[in-house]
Amino acid sequence: MNHLYEKTIKSNSIYSGKIIDLQVDEVELPNGKTSKREIIKHPGAVAILPITTEGKLILVRQFRKALEKTIIEIPAGKLDAGEEPADCAKRELAEETGYVTDNLDFLLSFYTSPGFADELIYMYAATGLTAGEVSRDEDEFLDVIEATLEEAEEMVRDERIHDAKTAYAIQYMRLMKYLDK
Repeated sequence: MNHLYEKTIKSNSIYSGKIIDLQVDEVELPNGKTSKREIIKHPGAVAILPITTEGKLILVRQFRKALEKTIIEIPAGKLDAGEEPADCAKRELAEETGYVTDNLDFLLSFYTSPGFADELIYMYAATGLTAGEVSRDEDEFLDVIEATLEEAEEMVRDERIHDAKTAYAIQYMRLMKYLDK
């Protein structure tokens, strides 16, 4: 067995919501002592790096209540129960931006905050975009914007883009452009 493993002794569900569940686990540490772990359970999500034929990124600007500010992000959304990540990526892209595509390439997946959450984001690049109709959720308000890679990097520097998934996507795009040279 992994010498760093923490054995769950007891798990207590604290809250069950629309997006997350919260539980508190009592664990046995590798040294035999016990501790508590507050854990957010999340169904997973997708993030999409949409790139136009001109090489611009499609981004969304929206208010994030947890931050009490508006930030610019790549389109993203929560997986529905039993939904395949690629299907979710196409759905979220269309819902948030109005763009549709059949050219979806899986890039990578990553955990957002492994210290307290199990959320796993699947990231895709979307090319061959066709403008369509926006069909956002009734509680979703955002602006769609286009930016060059350089403009997006500037948005990271001045913190208009201030979330990890978007910064990660922009760095990934920069790396891929670098490798293509």
